[in-house]
Amino acid sequence: MNRAPGKQVRSVEAVKQEFNLTLPEVVTGFAGGESLPARGDFRMTAISPATETPLYELDENNAEDVDRAVHAARSAFDNTDWPSLPHSQRKRVLRRICDAIEKHKDELAVIQSLEVGLPLSGIHAMHMPRTLENFDFFSEVAGTLAGESFTQTGNYLSVVTHEPAGVAALLTPWNAPLVLVSMKLAAALSLGNTVVLKPSEYCPYSLRRFVEVLHEADLPPGVVNLVNGRGPVTGDSLVRHPGVDVVGFVGGTETGKIIMTSAAQGLKKVGMELGGKSANIVTDSANLETAIDGSLLAILSGNGSQCLAGSRILLQRGIADEFIEKFTDRMANVRVGDPFDPQTEVGAMAFASHYQRVLSYADVAKEEGGELLVGGKPAPGFEAGYFMEPTAVLAKSNQTRVCQEEIFGPFASLLKFDTLDEAVAIANESDFGLVSYLWSDDLPTVMRASRQIKAGTVWVNTPLTRDLRAPFGGYKQSGIGRDGLRASVELLTEEKTMMIPNEPLTLPKLGLGD
Repeated sequence: MNRAPGKQVRSVEAVKQEFNLTLPEVVTGFAGGESLPARGDFRMTAISPATETPLYELDENNAEDVDRAVHAARSAFDNTDWPSLPHSQRKRVLRRICDAIEKHKDELAVIQSLEVGLPLSGIHAMHMPRTLENFDFFSEVAGTLAGESFTQTGNYLSVVTHEPAGVAALLTPWNAPLVLVSMKLAAALSLGNTVVLKPSEYCPYSLRRFVEVLHEADLPPGVVNLVNGRGPVTGDSLVRHPGVDVVGFVGGTETGKIIMTSAAQGLKKVGMELGGKSANIVTDSANLETAIDGSLLAILSGNGSQCLAGSRILLQRGIADEFIEKFTDRMANVRVGDPFDPQTEVGAMAFASHYQRVLSYADVAKEEGGELLVGGKPAPGFEAGYFMEPTAVLAKSNQTRVCQEEIFGPFASLLKFDTLDEAVAIANESDFGLVSYLWSDDLPTVMRASRQIKAGTVWVNTPLTRDLRAPFGGYKQSGIGRDGLRASVELLTEEKTMMIPNEPLTLPKLGLGD
């Protein structure tokens, strides 16, 4: 395992000094344009995963605090002109938000890295540009949306318009907080909704500071609010609140099921991007070097903690041995270490229980008859921090736990196959269907596999790219609904039909008798 000399990791104090960063002693919620101190009695300590030292305290917002935040959002929606503003005016607000994010992008990147252990270089390269792109995209395209009209009945003009849905509760995970909140948040704002955010308790300050940055762009009070705390307490109170109209969630499938059940009690609209166990199919006709490059990116980007990670690597037998040899050699030389070292490629797992869970799957693989090819242990030489060696196992079959359960870390399960039909069957033999990867230079192979794979996105000869106009979401237990332009409009607006007669009507005259 190749790491920086001495395996030094910057302390929290060193990071604060190097980047001129000030952290709060206590993280609170935010409602109506001002801080929302917690009225509950639960407090937890946020820990830096790279050093296992405290960052700050988090005071959990209880149901009463959630009610205040929802009331602020409800009042901004019902009693201000925000939802009825011409798009040109909301567009100016979103453009100011883009400017504010650009101004604070370095600070926001450092906070994320401190909280969840992601390499700072990766946040700068991918997370912050994508966060900006989401707001830039929705500042433009929402203004191009048009309603519909129908005249097919002959007697009536039917006009269909879209109105903002109301108050949106957006609940986001810890693995990529700004990227994953900004898509739905930018869409919600551009379409005239108001919002209450609930970040993961493991990264409370990333979004808390982000909301402050949004308000530097003169965002009207109450349009964006935030509550902090654990899912079963703060999150559940938010989802169940009668003042919430629509719920958007990105996170694990089991949590998603709980949220859907709670939202259903109020018949709320829901959009869910959930888990994945994505198949990464490498065929005999693939450019092998490119496939290896892409496969490493697909499983190691974001420390492997991505719902769209290519975590099941399916190898056609003709190239399998060569792929495994080169892939595992590269994986063994991935630089694990200090998230603030520009050379680091994989940082620290986000928190202790997750770190232990991911590590445990090495033993699971061996118990199931799999072969540990590389990794499977804590990364050596670190005095503290949740650092693990990137891991690959050759699984005995696709029915094993390491091939069926979402591990959510730098952990790849490899399988061999003979025919394309076999590969597609393995890919589809999963509870999930978020994305899939396919490596082949044979057009008939690409076209047939792309039709038959049950996944919301099929990436052909490329990893991890998006077109924000296109829908993104999953089949089966990978979610409900999609992100993207049209899907976001469907989730975050209500359609209204107005019917107008083309000519004065002659209506039946009831009650006149003879």
